[in-house]
Amino acid sequence: MEKTATDTVKLALEEVKPFASAALKRAGCDEVNADAVAECIFQAERHGAHSHGLFRMPGYLASLKSGKVNGKASPKITTSKPAVLSVDGDGGYAPLAHQYMAKPLADLAKSQGVALGSLTNTFHFAALWQEVELLARQGVAAFACTSFKPALPPAGGTKPLYGTNPVAFAWPRENAEPMVFDQASAVMARGEVMIAAREGHTLPDGVGIGPDGKPTNDPNEVLKGAMLPYGGYKGASIALMVELLAGALIGEQMSYEAAANDNNDGGPPRGGEFILALAPNGNASLKSAEGLFSQILVQEGTRLPGDGRRMKCAKVSENGIEIPQSLFETINSK
Repeated sequence: MEKTATDTVKLALEEVKPFASAALKRAGCDEVNADAVAECIFQAERHGAHSHGLFRMPGYLASLKSGKVNGKASPKITTSKPAVLSVDGDGGYAPLAHQYMAKPLADLAKSQGVALGSLTNTFHFAALWQEVELLARQGVAAFACTSFKPALPPAGGTKPLYGTNPVAFAWPRENAEPMVFDQASAVMARGEVMIAAREGHTLPDGVGIGPDGKPTNDPNEVLKGAMLPYGGYKGASIALMVELLAGALIGEQMSYEAAANDNNDGGPPRGGEFILALAPNGNASLKSAEGLFSQILVQEGTRLPGDGRRMKCAKVSENGIEIPQSLFETINSK
């Protein structure tokens, strides 16, 4: 850890996980839960996804301190039907529940071609790409989605109703890293808007509207108003689909219900996650996919989804990260 001259603190990458884990344990997590969350935070920082890294720690700590989240959760597989694996997160954070779910879900998909994962009674605050990538590393393709508190209006509306509702997809590869994308149904991830507000940056056109329903580039006004779905009604339809798959289908809260039932301690609301795992049809499927990837990469200026994120790893590993001193002190004081 090194203090800088600009009210920030510099951390070596290898310091991130123990720093986060120690704070989580002080706030009420046991070793296994703290390790699972801290690993997600470490991976987010390592890949340059700072909006899902240490930036999220105050919310994690607040929801432990308030008693909303069970820091000693022990997830359990509650149902294993022919094509469905249901996991109850025991009121804890999602990362540990995913560790419980990943191998049996991948094995189920491999045995019959497809499997649905239903994760309920949990609190999701991490990057979604890590979860589908974990499955892809076990040889299956994976799609996942989850909702949050209202941030997006329905098509034609101006008041938040849907969460930013990310979807993520991963495809396994034999001799390369999985192809992975993770994108919100909004024009921009809410965490990026929050960071822009913290650092005093303006937003590009089209990211959101203020409480008056008018377009604004002020992130503070967008946070008071609503973010906008990408592609207009098309993004709104994706957000609606996520509400139904990660909420109604699996018996969990939708965004408006999560907001109504949350204690607003700054952490995530309780919610669910829908995961679909699919086994490729042997080497033929993998070879066919590689043909498509080659056709993409032959065009100058292209890269596969996920490659840009991975390209940041070497730089972050060498240079470490910087966080505001106020954030460092908040994490360190809990």
